Amino acid sequence: MLPTRSPPPLSPALSTTSYGFPAASSYSFETPRRRRRSATTGVTTFFKRLFSRQQMDFEVAMSQMFYLCFSPKRVYRFVGYHRQTKNQWARDDPAFLALLVICLTITAIVYGIVYHQGFLGTLKLILWMVFVDYILVGCIIATVLWFFCNKFLLHHPLHTPVQRAEWAYCFDVHSNAFFPMFLITYVLQLILIPVVTRDAWISTFVGNTMYLIAMSWYIYVTYLGYNVLPFLKSQNIFLYPLPLIFIFYVGSLFGYNVPKHVLNMYFG
Repeated sequence: MLPTRSPPPLSPALSTTSYGFPAASSYSFETPRRRRRSATTGVTTFFKRLFSRQQMDFEVAMSQMFYLCFSPKRVYRFVGYHRQTKNQWARDDPAFLALLVICLTITAIVYGIVYHQGFLGTLKLILWMVFVDYILVGCIIATVLWFFCNKFLLHHPLHTPVQRAEWAYCFDVHSNAFFPMFLITYVLQLILIPVVTRDAWISTFVGNTMYLIAMSWYIYVTYLGYNVLPFLKSQNIFLYPLPLIFIFYVGSLFGYNVPKHVLNMYFG
């Protein structure tokens, strides 16, 4: 009688978490040096592709923009698989960023025409919307949340590799959340300028409700972005600002027109 051999243990690469992504044990152990080298390589690749249109997948970026407005969970469904194949959570394709900058530039030009800003005024508006509203504010938010996640929300079960939130991924989350907010507070506001700038309660209601939806959607998409990271805990904390925003919204209906004040800040 031949001796029987027990079957080999299941490969860690086949095990999954409750998110449907590969379990943490399937990731390779990363030393700080390897992590820094991977991050540097990813940033270099990102900027190389930024100046090469042939290497950017605009079709995927546009589909992500569509789903961020109607089904944002679908955008984050493949984040774990991207981590497996690219060894990073952040995008390595700058097409999404490029499209967002183009959208902001076109919107700034239209605002400049509507408010008669002239060439220099419109150029200043483009630079402000792209480099301040989107990039600078996004860098600040990404840095704060990156530090907060790695300082307070890390959770590594026993015998699992140590992972940390990537700053570039935090900026990706901001970019994802910014796009629907951009459509509401930049594009839709542009269309509704004759309505939201009137001295009437209904104008205040319409404009402030618009900002309520935009801010709530930004927070929700941000929550989804961090909720898919299996090494974080207590991600529900990203939803905590929602009640505060709603309280401010209710109070603002008693005479504070948010879009009117925002437009006055831009155009006096």
